[in-house]
Amino acid sequence: MRERPVLDQLNIVVNDIEAMAGFYERLGVSFPVGPPEWAAWEPHHRNSEPGEGLQVDLDSSAFASQWNAGWPAGRTGVVIGFQVSTRAAVDELCAELTEAGYACQQPPYDTFWGSRYAVVTDPDGNSVGLMSPRDPAMVSAPPAPPSNSEG
Repeated sequence: MRERPVLDQLNIVVNDIEAMAGFYERLGVSFPVGPPEWAAWEPHHRNSEPGEGLQVDLDSSAFASQWNAGWPAGRTGVVIGFQVSTRAAVDELCAELTEAGYACQQPPYDTFWGSRYAVVTDPDGNSVGLMSPRDPAMVSAPPAPPSNSEG
């Protein structure tokens, strides 16, 4: 029997990062300033404070298309994230779901943040991310952020 994926992330693709961060901060979710290498991305990406339960990420549509090639330009919405224990498990689970007839929005690939990642869609068209743990040896520089007009 294969491992059971763990629901661990809610990624919200938004029009206005600051407005959304302000809203969720009023609900008790904090979004601290990220590491210096992510400073250029701050207008496009924010992570909630680790250890506060479900990880909440806020991303612009332009950034979402960096990690999900199937994300429709300009669309807002939610990506429901599941963690699996290995890089191979991402590939296996994505293959299992697509063989069962669910669409693959982003085939498995090695991300710049060091995880193996894929996105499938559920029966109602919601995006569902499948992610391995981060491997520091697999980290690479993030792509250049989009211009503000791509927001």
